[in-house]
Amino acid sequence: MNYSEKVMDHFTNPRNVGEIPDADGIGEVGNAKCGDIMKIYLKIDGNVITDVKFKTFGCGAAVATSSMATEMIKGKTIDDALGLTNKAVMEALDGLPPVKIHCSVLAEEAIKSALADYYKRQGVDPEPIVGQLPPCEHCSK
Repeated sequence: MNYSEKVMDHFTNPRNVGEIPDADGIGEVGNAKCGDIMKIYLKIDGNVITDVKFKTFGCGAAVATSSMATEMIKGKTIDDALGLTNKAVMEALDGLPPVKIHCSVLAEEAIKSALADYYKRQGVDPEPIVGQLPPCEHCSK
């Protein structure tokens, strides 16, 4: 499998790894059966994501997409983070092999899951803002 230099860089030197003990939102997606599990921690001040960390159990592409996705939302508004697509993450990594596209989808869903958790903690129904979070299609096959 051919990975871009950016994928290899984010896999071998992942950014924002770890957890935030007093996170404002935590999202976990994936499934142990398919082997990729992503957990994203968000610190939010006002409407801005001031810090983001992740823990990913999975392949190199899963680690790379988690790393890139966290880089892309750090310091951004909640709306910017909600607008982040798996396509944008893949483009930022200069592409992924077709069999690894689901990793970028997991990264997008993990961020949305963490934002949904943030809204729940605020006493706000997240579905009108974040949308309904789909079950991991890749994992149910």
